[in-house]
Amino acid sequence: MSVEDGSTAPQRRIIHADMDAFYASVEQHDQPELRGKPVLVGGSPRARGVVAAASYESRVYGCRSAMPMRTAVRLCPHAEIVRPRFSRYREVSEQIMDIFRSVSPLVEPLSLDEAFIDISQRVESGETPAEVARWIKRRVREETGLTISCGAGTSKSIAKIASDRDKPDGLTIVPPGTEEAFLAPLPISELWGIGPKTAQRLREAGVESVGDLAQRPLPWLIDRFGARGEWFHELARGIDPREVSTTRETKSISSETTFAEDLGDYDKLAETARGQARDVSRRLRRAELRARTVQIKLRLSDFTTFTRQRTLAGASDDVDEITSAALALLREQCRPSRRFRLIGVGVSNLEAAQDAVAQLSLFDAATRPAATPPESAERRARQAALRSAVDDLQTRFGAEVVHLGAGDDDRNRP
Repeated sequence: MSVEDGSTAPQRRIIHADMDAFYASVEQHDQPELRGKPVLVGGSPRARGVVAAASYESRVYGCRSAMPMRTAVRLCPHAEIVRPRFSRYREVSEQIMDIFRSVSPLVEPLSLDEAFIDISQRVESGETPAEVARWIKRRVREETGLTISCGAGTSKSIAKIASDRDKPDGLTIVPPGTEEAFLAPLPISELWGIGPKTAQRLREAGVESVGDLAQRPLPWLIDRFGARGEWFHELARGIDPREVSTTRETKSISSETTFAEDLGDYDKLAETARGQARDVSRRLRRAELRARTVQIKLRLSDFTTFTRQRTLAGASDDVDEITSAALALLREQCRPSRRFRLIGVGVSNLEAAQDAVAQLSLFDAATRPAATPPESAERRARQAALRSAVDDLQTRFGAEVVHLGAGDDDRNRP
């Protein structure tokens, strides 16, 4: 249900726009034979695959994203399973984000398929949030053939909750002054930042709805949840001062693989790790970032999960350096008695590429052994151009179409 809002008062107005079952909807759009059928996008049920997206036709059977594919197939045996095509999803996402930015320069993407849009200026100019949201929905449908749900309110948290009220193809507007009444009947699990464990603690204390939470005294919440208690208290009353941010800092980049069968063989594990390192390195360069820390994530056959990390000599996006560090960490954890069900390679402690280059220029000459000639700017430029060309080919035709030759990082393998 939608509530119209014709107010033009100069107050912050935010839309949360969220595509409906994005990956599955793209597949149904591109493959007409899938329309109207239950579709599960993700890995094979025989290979411990996970559901990345479930179409609305499959959700009526209880299927949902992040569910093991085996479980989803048991719930809906006749579902069509489709392998994800992330390059295609990114392409559609770019179209959608361009539409959002044509509405306002203040757009904060949360993922490929959702974003916050600050429309305050348009409302001040005389448009209503409902009018702006309908324009977005129409443009998305016309340009992509897909549906999108929108929620609008005076804050990010209200807009995000509102966008989920009437899916799919929904539109819900929460007028100023009605935030607390809108939130009151909702279950506490729908409030921003309240996960399953926190929700369970609140329910055990007799707090079932957001309205129940709003009525609890602030000292009671702070006593149980510390600083988060004050944040919960404000959100439950519809208070959220956060602005729409056009820049979101990337803190880490990673790639993971879950194996169909547990592996203990170093060579097979290393082959997977090399591919992950190439993917991470390529994504670093695409984002114009470099990393100081490389880590691996490992999950044993008994589901024990742990990470190990290594700091590089300097911030880098070089695939050989990242691969070498990852394989060294992997070698340390490979033992005859160990078998792994998951491996991941990631990087963190990121910084802008231009900052890393400046630091290298300043300190590299002083730290390089005297017998080693300094690397010329021309050679660095050639290597950068080569990496860029390889990145472009892999993006267009797949990660395995071409890659740079492996270094000597495996000479000391066990």
